[in-house]
Amino acid sequence: MNVVFAVKQYISKMIEDSGPGMKVLLMDKETTGIVSMVYTQSEILQKEVYLFERIDSQNREIMKHLKAICFLRPTKENVDYLIQELRRPKYSIYFIYFSNVISKSDVKSLAEADEQEVVAEVQEFYGDYIAVNPHLFSLNILGCCQGRNWDPVQLSRTTQGLTALLLSLKKCPMIRYQLSSEAAKRLAECVKQVITKEYELFEFRRTEVPPLLLILDRCDDAITPLLNQWTYQAMVHELLGINNNRIDLSRVPGISKDLREVVLSAENDEFYANNMHLNFAEIGSNIKNLMEDFQKKKPKEQQKLESIADMKAFVENYPQFKKMSGTVSKHVTVVGELSRLVSERNLLEVSEVEQELACQNDHSSALQNVKRLLQNPRVTEFDAARLVMLYALHYERHSSNSLPGLMMDLRNKGVSEKYRKLVSAVIEYGGKRVRGSDLFSPKDAVAITKQFLKGLKGVENVYTQHQPFLHETLDHLIKGKLKENLYPYLGPSTLRDRPQDIIVFIIGGATYEEALAVYNLNRTTPGVRIVLGGTTVHNAKSFLDEVLASGLHSRSKETSQVTSRSASRR
Repeated sequence: MNVVFAVKQYISKMIEDSGPGMKVLLMDKETTGIVSMVYTQSEILQKEVYLFERIDSQNREIMKHLKAICFLRPTKENVDYLIQELRRPKYSIYFIYFSNVISKSDVKSLAEADEQEVVAEVQEFYGDYIAVNPHLFSLNILGCCQGRNWDPVQLSRTTQGLTALLLSLKKCPMIRYQLSSEAAKRLAECVKQVITKEYELFEFRRTEVPPLLLILDRCDDAITPLLNQWTYQAMVHELLGINNNRIDLSRVPGISKDLREVVLSAENDEFYANNMHLNFAEIGSNIKNLMEDFQKKKPKEQQKLESIADMKAFVENYPQFKKMSGTVSKHVTVVGELSRLVSERNLLEVSEVEQELACQNDHSSALQNVKRLLQNPRVTEFDAARLVMLYALHYERHSSNSLPGLMMDLRNKGVSEKYRKLVSAVIEYGGKRVRGSDLFSPKDAVAITKQFLKGLKGVENVYTQHQPFLHETLDHLIKGKLKENLYPYLGPSTLRDRPQDIIVFIIGGATYEEALAVYNLNRTTPGVRIVLGGTTVHNAKSFLDEVLASGLHSRSKETSQVTSRSASRR
């Protein structure tokens, strides 16, 4: 179950099916992002695709010597653009691929518009999601719910994205959902409806143990997205922001022009692929090794190119050298900026207190440490506010709760009203009243013993003590211990055996910390394959935007192989 491979296969197949000759790839805003996550422009150029265009671009030239490969979401808007295109075709022949199920009436409208008979093929290729890592996908939706209920437009898009994911992985799953979330139940029902309606598409070879789709709600764990991160990919997203593998470095002091935006993709950056899940301390020493390796391979300035053989060797090695040079300068810049921010914002100290708030149960120590950091001028208003949010979530019902005092401290620190209001909004979003589970206290003797032993031997790294709640949920699921009264099955049938292929989807967004937990479970649990998805992939800033978008703050004042189908169904 590799989502990057699944999307990559679809795109390769589209290009292969169009045959030899020069091609243009015609996309919409969303499919442009989907393609860019799995292929670089230079890789696609090698497959005779010489032009990349948007279907909504008004000033495209007529180029009858090009074949057009259209990869589009099946929206009304895109169908209308295609109808206009086919009435006055700009290219010689059209291969049309929709990223999801297209209605018969839309296919009929396209056929009627194709008076010049330029359409060679109309198919459905289910790459309707953003493949972030092999085991992580996103739909890039921010603000999926209004209050506790779905925004109808986003429910429809999420249903499409999730069913496309299932089709691309060839899975027809049993479905479980988080009972405490109305939104989780609603999405489970919508996915089930599509599976029932499009039953022919979901007729895959039966496996001994059916796959399982588990639908969760971000409200159940508002702690994870609020924490600072210390593994490379998660840290880059937290401090710099990753948008479809792109990182905006334009605000970095003294940045050179060619590094204002960089791409971090494990598919074509070996250093990133090997280091994305490692701790920041390890990244530092690995980048030093990368630099030393680079210095050795660097062509000597005084190197004399005396013979033809010397010149030939230099020319042959130069592309590799240039690529390595780009990799080195990119990672040195990114790691350098992360280090600068860590030091400037006093994040080591901030993170230590965050971890204490998330993992320990000592109220007076936590309160003292939060108060101390709120007095520190190096702690930004954003970091100050999220420390208070973590305190509020953990000690919401503690007998000595000191939230009013901390709110006063925030005001005295000059923290803006926007962030102060978000404290109560976060409790409204993911507080004790909303959660279906207990985030903080271990539930049984085994868990209590584990926590005690963990405390005794000391954690290897105080900055990464926290395990997302998802880890415990999946651990229980894999062992067949996930309670059905909290996570019921949709429909009458239940899974007799322990699940092997698991797709987890988090409404309201997943995080890179959760993706890391899934990556580690996949590595250490033989026979179990897990893919994680979310409406988006959050850092703390985007999570707070999600909370704002839900509108709950206003109330808080008051209180593997390619699966495809030809669209011409006969």
